[in-house]
Amino acid sequence: MQTINHPVFIDTNILVYANLALSPFHVQATKQLQELAEQGIELWISRQTLREYLAAMTRRGDLTGQIPVASVVADVRDFSTYFRLAEDNSLVTQRLLTLMETIPIGGKQVHDANIVATMLVYGIPQLLT
Repeated sequence: MQTINHPVFIDTNILVYANLALSPFHVQATKQLQELAEQGIELWISRQTLREYLAAMTRRGDLTGQIPVASVVADVRDFSTYFRLAEDNSLVTQRLLTLMETIPIGGKQVHDANIVATMLVYGIPQLLT
């Protein structure tokens, strides 16, 4: 992996893969997070990321099975202390609205656009997804 020296936003799927040993991307996601942390890179998530993680990990599936809610809640509490946490505030909403006025965005794309708005407001130039 190349050396970087700027903050990185961690997408929900990376957190899910890193915490599901049965995921075909588990090793890769875990390795990426570890390498970034070892480089001292600021790793960011948002409140939206936490909600998406809760939704994904409590949705019964082939890889998730039935994970105890207490385990998923504990993960989110750990994430809140391990990662920098971007608040979903009025500045993020205003940036999202500006994006929607200038770029064709709709439906489920709004959630991804909100991540972009968050990254722009907090000055995070890279997304790990």
